[in-house]
Amino acid sequence: MRRTSVLLAGFAALALALSPGLAEARAGGGSSFGSRGGMTYSAPPSTNTAPYSASPMQRSMTPQSAPVPGYGASPMYQGQRSSGFMSGLMGGLIGAGIGGMLFGHGFMGGGLGGFGFFGLLLQIFLVVMVVRFLFRFFTGARSPAMAGGPNIFARGGMPGSGPMQGGAGPSGPPPIAITPADYQQFEQLLKAIQAAWSAHDLNGLQAMTTPEMTSYFAEQLAEQVSRGVRNVVNDVSLVSGDLSQAWTEQGRDYATVAMRFSMVDVTRDAAGRVVDGSPTEHVTATEIWTFVRSRGGHWILSAIQQAR
Repeated sequence: MRRTSVLLAGFAALALALSPGLAEARAGGGSSFGSRGGMTYSAPPSTNTAPYSASPMQRSMTPQSAPVPGYGASPMYQGQRSSGFMSGLMGGLIGAGIGGMLFGHGFMGGGLGGFGFFGLLLQIFLVVMVVRFLFRFFTGARSPAMAGGPNIFARGGMPGSGPMQGGAGPSGPPPIAITPADYQQFEQLLKAIQAAWSAHDLNGLQAMTTPEMTSYFAEQLAEQVSRGVRNVVNDVSLVSGDLSQAWTEQGRDYATVAMRFSMVDVTRDAAGRVVDGSPTEHVTATEIWTFVRSRGGHWILSAIQQAR
């Protein structure tokens, strides 16, 4: 029994150290998918809100003709490599600790063995905290320097005229101006899309997203139905947001923005029991959303990428 308890505690510590936290069930599900036109496979420029830029696209209907520079040389990719190294380090440290317990030496060589099972839990907690500190230290050291603080959409935090910082650059598509009214639309779409997602309103999602994004959302909602659960995201509030890129190509305007937002994200089963999240606690997420519009039209969502 004692050895079983040790194994369970060890696996719990391993899960605590390596897991990203609660399952991300909001619209997008914590994935990166969609299309950004000719920029689909290029890393969006970093911003104050998302200093590590964005994860590469996991799913996209835009064909990739050749590898596009950006992700491989970006600070975000370097952070990803160090993340893999640190994940291995965490697994090795905790695995060594579990091995020590199984062979009777304690998690740290028996130094706290006199405390019994409470001492075991304390040792596990201390190792997890040390490993997390090392992980943040090594990955944080690669963070690019960013001047100033994050801006809030539709609150006068960003200039409203002229090409915005983060445009496609002199060799890419021409940048465009993003106005306060555009930022207001982005914030409204963030909230409206989460509301339509929670209501399983595919018609509403179709009016606010590209057909590609609608198809991905439909798949995720169908999976919820199949599992007999329902995810509801409410009380969405934009905490900070800033522009990464804004450009035009083939008669369409694109705007990629980083958004950090808080919400109540809870998943319940058919009986109404909470299976994930909390109905009383707010959680935060940082994502990079890309919007597209025809000339003179309204913005709709064309891609979601997770912040690194």
